[in-house]
Amino acid sequence: MRFSVDAHAIGRHLTGNEVYVRNLLAGFASLDHDSEFITYVSTDAASLWVPERFPFRRVAGNPFLRLGCDLSRQLRQDRPDLVHVQYTAPLGCPVPAVVTVHDVSFLEHPEYFPFTRAIQLQLTVRRTVGKAARILTGSEFSRSSIAKAYPQARDRIVVVPNAAAPEFRPIQREHARQVVEARFGLQTPYVLSVGDLQPRKNQIGLIRAFSSLMRAQPQLRHDLVLAGKNTWFGPRVREAAAQSGLAGRIRFPGFVTDDDLLYLYNACDVFVFPSFYEGFGLPLLEAMACGRAVACSDTSAMPEVADGAAILFDPSSADQMARAMGDLLLDADLRTRMERLGLQRSKDFSWQKTAQKTLDIYYEVAGANVHARAKAKPAQAVR
Repeated sequence: MRFSVDAHAIGRHLTGNEVYVRNLLAGFASLDHDSEFITYVSTDAASLWVPERFPFRRVAGNPFLRLGCDLSRQLRQDRPDLVHVQYTAPLGCPVPAVVTVHDVSFLEHPEYFPFTRAIQLQLTVRRTVGKAARILTGSEFSRSSIAKAYPQARDRIVVVPNAAAPEFRPIQREHARQVVEARFGLQTPYVLSVGDLQPRKNQIGLIRAFSSLMRAQPQLRHDLVLAGKNTWFGPRVREAAAQSGLAGRIRFPGFVTDDDLLYLYNACDVFVFPSFYEGFGLPLLEAMACGRAVACSDTSAMPEVADGAAILFDPSSADQMARAMGDLLLDADLRTRMERLGLQRSKDFSWQKTAQKTLDIYYEVAGANVHARAKAKPAQAVR
């Protein structure tokens, strides 16, 4: 079989989408030595992440060129049995498509997006889902949300959970602290949150809760570290930090690599994930896999992913968020118990399992396509 994967996210700091496709490709390389995997990338740096035996083709980083021209042309040349995309398939897609839709926040909460981006996703995802052979998503929450938004696709939606990459693991904490101080100038102790600076990640709510907690518990000397790519919404988050009264204790290291995240997770005292909406919530598992206690929102897919291994709070309530952080920071026994439960929970997921289930879907779709093509061929005349 020959499979094509749209891997344009690799090397472009597209966070969750990039992590997803990188780990899928690594899983394919270890599991399937017979099929050919063609990857479509948009940067030279992507070659560092694509498995060596997988050929790659350059496509435009500009989405209008990539989806309107480059991918369709490459697919006609490569003639794979299917193409796997995230959210949006190319116009005039000449082969069956498997699409991963991580969530439909662009439909349920368009206010979290720039206006044009929300409209673009609403139009292109509807078209893609309508034609896709299978729609993959990471949680039962997202499966239900996608089915509600696109009821005609209900029978084609498959839940394939994500996982923390194997690089995320507990390491010696003092070493992690030393690395974090050397690379970022960050002093411990600190509370960590990870996510692009954008409305749905709720960093402003977390800043308010952190300020409230530090005023109520002045013996806590923690900083708040907000690791994530700056965006159009970044100035508002930084302004909230400046107005908090604790500006000197709120740090913004910006976008960080997985290697840096390993040390940031391991050196923190508590990981907090206050997002309003997640289709899965991968940082939860990454922090758990590093042995950190987690507090997170009680909305969307996060309770499903945490499954009792995190302290939950209403992300709209600064008081609840502050109480959850305070409970973990002030109660060492609770913190140790949540660290143990989180580490155990993270082991329920693996990219090997994710890649294998995805491959099973590839073979199912490709096999059906090959069978359909064979039936469509005119019968040979008998001589």
